[in-house]
Amino acid sequence: MNRTLLLVSAIGAGVSGGVFFAFSTFVMRGLGDIPAAQGAAAMQAINRAAPNPLFMLALFGTAVTGVIVGVIGLRDMSALGAVYAVVGAGLYLIPVVLTVVYHVPYNNQLEALDAAAPASADFWTTYLSRWTAFNHLRCLGALGAAVSFALAYRSAK
Repeated sequence: MNRTLLLVSAIGAGVSGGVFFAFSTFVMRGLGDIPAAQGAAAMQAINRAAPNPLFMLALFGTAVTGVIVGVIGLRDMSALGAVYAVVGAGLYLIPVVLTVVYHVPYNNQLEALDAAAPASADFWTTYLSRWTAFNHLRCLGALGAAVSFALAYRSAK
């Protein structure tokens, strides 16, 4: 196992998981506590700011390193840490897939709305609960991957 890639994967998954954790535990709740037009407008701004180089590197760079260590682990499951690396790679695919197939399209739907329009309030209420529920899965996947990659790192020689 490549310990450097395992360490990078563990750190990247932890950083991504931390971002998702923040949204699941207080950001979305805070946005839900303010008037719908303000919450939706704030989330639109957050969604426009999110695809920046550092966050994209953490999210998708970790996917690349995670898949690499997962494939290495699959090629030799008897290697120390291989099972943890494979589990970590699988777990990390959860937030990546959810981001691409669920959160980005849902964010695009929100972006298309006039946040101040009265009809947008109903969409915002539904968006808050659904987006957050699926974000919990992203958080658990990323944090589980971080633990798995760290265990693989610790086990590998």
